[in-house]
Amino acid sequence: MANLNKVMIIGNLVADPELRYTPKGTAVTDIRLAVNRIRSNEQGQRQEETTYLDVTLWARQAELAQQYLSKGRPVFIEGRLQMETWEDKASGQKRSKLKVVGENMQFLGGGGGGGAGGGGGESRPAGESQPQPAAQPQGGSAAPQGGFEEDDDIPF
Repeated sequence: MANLNKVMIIGNLVADPELRYTPKGTAVTDIRLAVNRIRSNEQGQRQEETTYLDVTLWARQAELAQQYLSKGRPVFIEGRLQMETWEDKASGQKRSKLKVVGENMQFLGGGGGGGAGGGGGESRPAGESQPQPAAQPQGGSAAPQGGFEEDDDIPF
């Protein structure tokens, strides 16, 4: 049976990232994103619904988030879901929550201050290179060896 655990989220940071390190020296930061959904209710009135998501970033992603992201800044996160469980110290009850482990991050909006930036553009910090394509295909079928001809009709 096939399995897939992949999420893609665009949201705004609720607070500035705080970087910390594991005992072995690996950088880690937890960020919280506000993801908005706009819908119409039964009366046709526009309603905004906000979902808050916890995201954990590791290694270089964590360092970049701490260095370049701030409260209100839009960001795209690609990652996986992970269930976190613990025992509540006060009540002794088992608790759990679903969080996102970020595997890829792209800064969105303007590169300036911490306000909520613009929309679809991507802002890269100075000195950061474009992400390299993965060495292995990530899904679907591979393109034919010869590639595509320019006169091919594309159905979309």
